[in-house]
Amino acid sequence: MTRAVIVLLCVLALLPTAARATLTQLPAATEVVVHKAQRRLELWQKSRLLRSYRISLGLNPIGHKQQEGDFRTPEGRYVLDTRNPRSEFFLSVRVSYPDSRDVARARKAGVKPGGAIMVHGLPNEPRWPPEHYAREDWTDGCIALTNADMMEFWMLVADGTPINIRP
Repeated sequence: MTRAVIVLLCVLALLPTAARATLTQLPAATEVVVHKAQRRLELWQKSRLLRSYRISLGLNPIGHKQQEGDFRTPEGRYVLDTRNPRSEFFLSVRVSYPDSRDVARARKAGVKPGGAIMVHGLPNEPRWPPEHYAREDWTDGCIALTNADMMEFWMLVADGTPINIRP
């Protein structure tokens, strides 16, 4: 059993019955919107804002990802397509970058587009103090949440949910 599942089961076991009933009725996000400049990730259910979280981005956050190793977070419309409960971070959900346009642009430039762009929590083995992760952009191009926010994101967002990453 993964660590995330064990943590979730422990949390559920500690909740009163009424809270467990509410938890099973969580709303499902129909779209994720990222505002890179504001460092915000929003969960939407149609026209209703469900949640808004502070995020950290890649070390070089301005502009669309151009190639592998540029430390940029991509911009555009993608899909959250795969979950990884055994990530080197506290949970992760893959963004479908690169798409065919990203691959074509990279090929034309003679570079690799990169990949493995995720929405994830904090590293399982931190290299910096907690304050660093709370206030800095520190990923290789991913979108990072706190572990508590990542757990909620995990429960509210299904595979196949669109993600719109805006400048």
